[in-house]
Amino acid sequence: MNKEKTNRVLEYFDELFPDAYCELNHESDFQLLVAVMLSAQTTDKKVNQLTENLFKKYPTVEAVSQASLPELEQDIKTIGLYRNKAKNLLALSHVLIEQFDGIVPSDQKQLESLPGVGRKTANVVRSVCFDIPAIAVDTHVERISKRLGLALKKDSVLTVEKKLQKAVPKERWIKTHHQMIFFGRYHCK
Repeated sequence: MNKEKTNRVLEYFDELFPDAYCELNHESDFQLLVAVMLSAQTTDKKVNQLTENLFKKYPTVEAVSQASLPELEQDIKTIGLYRNKAKNLLALSHVLIEQFDGIVPSDQKQLESLPGVGRKTANVVRSVCFDIPAIAVDTHVERISKRLGLALKKDSVLTVEKKLQKAVPKERWIKTHHQMIFFGRYHCK
């Protein structure tokens, strides 16, 4: 896609969704990290329903670290892959406490070193919590990028991310990421 067409797309996103934002409910960096981890292969709506009670029971990394695996599994069993997610969540909380003094790091490599945290999760956390320019390629972003010709159908998620980083000015990455999600979720279903 050429620069002129890309600019038209970005202007259209600005018209449709000038105030797009992360729809995962959270009150801390840790809670956002947990919510994004839990969102794999499920909807933000389901995650928000789950985390409403989960974050009351486990508001901090320390609270999660003290949970038992069976109890954590029971607490999140309403979403897919709950056994694996519970295992990762428990391990993640221990690593955060032992290696990062209970603080969610902003560094990409450090985030991706955490159990259950991949590139997409790290990019969301970096952009939302730390205002570091990033484009997280989720289902919506990947689908919309390919439909609009910003990426090819055969492109991997990483290739889509790199193409978007080239096409979209860096100062717009965070905003465009959220606008693409809104576009895919509410406009181009």
